[in-house]
Amino acid sequence: MAAEANHVHSGFEMAEVNDGTAKSRPRICLERIEKSTDIKARVLKKVKKKCTCTPAAAKDLLFSFLPVLKWLPKYNLKENILGDLMSGLIVGILLVPQSIAYSLVAGQEPIYGLYTSFFAGLIYFLFGTSHHISVGIFGVLCLMIGEVVDREVQRAGYDLAPDVPSSYNSDMHGSVNNSTLGPLTANETSHLLCDRSCYAISVGATVTFVAGIYQVVMGFFQVGFVSVYLSDSLLSGFVTGASFTILTSQAKYLLGLHIPRSNGIGSLITTWMNIFRNIHKTNFCDLITSCLCLLVLIPAKELNERYKSKLKAPLPTELVVVVVATLASHFGKLKEKYDSSVSGHIPTGFLPPQSPDWSLIPSVALDALAIAIIGFAITVSLSEMFAKKHGYTVKPNQEMYAIGFCNIIPSFFHCFTSSAALAKTLVKESTGCRTQISGVVSSLVILLVLLVIAPLFYSLQKCVLGVITIVNLRGALRKFSDLPKMWRLSKVDTVIWFVTMLSSALISTELGLLIGVCFSMLCVIMRTQRPEGHLLGWVPESEVYEPLPEYRNLQTKPGIRVFRFEAPIYYANKKSFKSMLYKQTGVNPLWELAAKRKAEKRKLSEKMVNANGNQAEISVQLVAHPLECHTIVIDCCAVQFLDTAGIHTLKEVHKDYGEIGIQVLLAHCNPSVRESLERGEYLKKGEEQFLFHSVHQAVEYALCAHGQPGLCTSET
Repeated sequence: MAAEANHVHSGFEMAEVNDGTAKSRPRICLERIEKSTDIKARVLKKVKKKCTCTPAAAKDLLFSFLPVLKWLPKYNLKENILGDLMSGLIVGILLVPQSIAYSLVAGQEPIYGLYTSFFAGLIYFLFGTSHHISVGIFGVLCLMIGEVVDREVQRAGYDLAPDVPSSYNSDMHGSVNNSTLGPLTANETSHLLCDRSCYAISVGATVTFVAGIYQVVMGFFQVGFVSVYLSDSLLSGFVTGASFTILTSQAKYLLGLHIPRSNGIGSLITTWMNIFRNIHKTNFCDLITSCLCLLVLIPAKELNERYKSKLKAPLPTELVVVVVATLASHFGKLKEKYDSSVSGHIPTGFLPPQSPDWSLIPSVALDALAIAIIGFAITVSLSEMFAKKHGYTVKPNQEMYAIGFCNIIPSFFHCFTSSAALAKTLVKESTGCRTQISGVVSSLVILLVLLVIAPLFYSLQKCVLGVITIVNLRGALRKFSDLPKMWRLSKVDTVIWFVTMLSSALISTELGLLIGVCFSMLCVIMRTQRPEGHLLGWVPESEVYEPLPEYRNLQTKPGIRVFRFEAPIYYANKKSFKSMLYKQTGVNPLWELAAKRKAEKRKLSEKMVNANGNQAEISVQLVAHPLECHTIVIDCCAVQFLDTAGIHTLKEVHKDYGEIGIQVLLAHCNPSVRESLERGEYLKKGEEQFLFHSVHQAVEYALCAHGQPGLCTSET
């Protein structure tokens, strides 16, 4: 029995009295499983397990790293091929105009957007585990890339004017267009053989490479938990705020204005100020074209959404608009007659691979971290959402590898950052996608454009691309209609949404994300710092205890207060815990102890006065007001952990109440809390019986210990 006592969390013998007869209950005796405390041995065991190489382990590792080797041989051609071909073709058609349009947001030439969409689909086919997500250009990441590109281009001495034509020679990087170069310093001579377009994609590719490295490293160290700090409300607010910035950056194209792109804090306000200062320079040809495109695209998008259940495939309105607008611009000679800004020459084929600019890494490393976190958070959340919907599983760490390689490998082929995108994923799913083969089909559509069709978009007006970008922001901007429902569900989440949205839009994208994360964590801290605490009442004919303010007809046991604290007890809320406990139970031990000592001191002084005055001794009996409470039971079911301050707080509560004759019992402590209490020496040896597995057991023990009728304890 002595050996067992070291392993018992709570052991006591109870007896119920029915008709005056006591009946013993079995003693609750749980033996703890001893856990190894040798950290070195545990680490060596884990390393040995990881480093053991057998043919089976090598095969599993290869299949885990390249999931395509596992699922492709089992591909059911008859069941899946039609859906994959249809969805891949439709998404590919949608990707062509969007890839060109989002290139403007990223500060790049149209060809680089097509490259990005092409490589992302192929690489995700090899490494990804989600059957449905569409990986490619994502507007928010394009915006973040564009801000970095503009900053570095300006820092390198290039002119930020967006509409200066680029020179595409045979190797795309061998000549310099002097009209795009500003005065260079001695440190910038390395860029003399590179024009603005070339340097812009060099910056974009370097950021993409670093972001991909971050994502692969996070996958290797399995730190996907970082994404838990990006709640749904935070991500939604961030995307909506960034959408306002994207809309602002594209507004100048709709008006045909030639103004530099604003960067830094408050760029949204600065851009609108520049637009209104130059509003008199509006190109009416671009404005009319923009209005016509809006009149076509918005109703078409609404029809697609309203009748998506009846349509076998969404109407490719964007592609139709691009084709018609290109033909109208070419045959109407809009550039020559009205000085309309056009896309310019888009070459066919691929550029030779080129490594990122290593010298830029220190300048863009911090920007790449934010881009990497947003990219993998969006990708992992979408992949898990669609996997759950369709009844299969994905591996979050493998998804981080996949999206990381979708950035690392294409960065050597003049691409910028990619991730999953919700709008295209929904289209992909609704058109019958079954596997990752759909992504390969979409890449083949892009390849056809790259090899044959791309030069035909020379006369496509940039205002058309701007309209396509803005129309595709509808989903993010519609989040405002969800706010009333969000407010009813959670006011805190709604405030987080607003703070993140406003800071992302009005301050800057990166700072907005940081502010949103910090504010979200602050809200969590505040909610644990000022949690709820209630007295509990007994549900008759049961062993259940519920909060007294929440339910009627609950009963309380005489002399016993049951208190539940709905948060961990740690340094930030220890004072809140004590003050709430004292207030709810109606017994402040410090006050009671001070009153007791004051009464004793007064009694002693009265005796001394009577003795010195030779008066008849009058017995003065000062009795403190008797306490109605003899036991306090603390329900710890919601206390996930205790830190050092929390342990000291419970010890103080136990000691202070003990000094005024009130015992404190703990119930529903989880193993982590019990271990903390043991390490903190909360109870002295032999006092293990003051920890209970349920509130009901603690209450029965208290009633028995104080001789309440109907319950007693039998000792053996």
